[in-house]
Amino acid sequence: MESTVHPFSELFAQLGLPNDEASIRDFIASHGPLPDDMRLEEAPFWTESQAQLLREERIDDADWIVVIDQLNVALHARPST
Repeated sequence: MESTVHPFSELFAQLGLPNDEASIRDFIASHGPLPDDMRLEEAPFWTESQAQLLREERIDDADWIVVIDQLNVALHARPST
């Protein structure tokens, strides 16, 4: 069975967030970097339903896991100096 790879824009749409490229970049820049020991779905800026979606998709290892992992990496990344 072939898995589906979703782009960031689809994940942001699922989360009810603006999903154009500039909005996604702004979101990551304004909410990152997260502390190393904070799980993505525990970040304080998510609504309960957004956190639940991220948690459930991670637990289910669903099609969304690849893009959720990419968002996790992006939000934990430290800016280059």
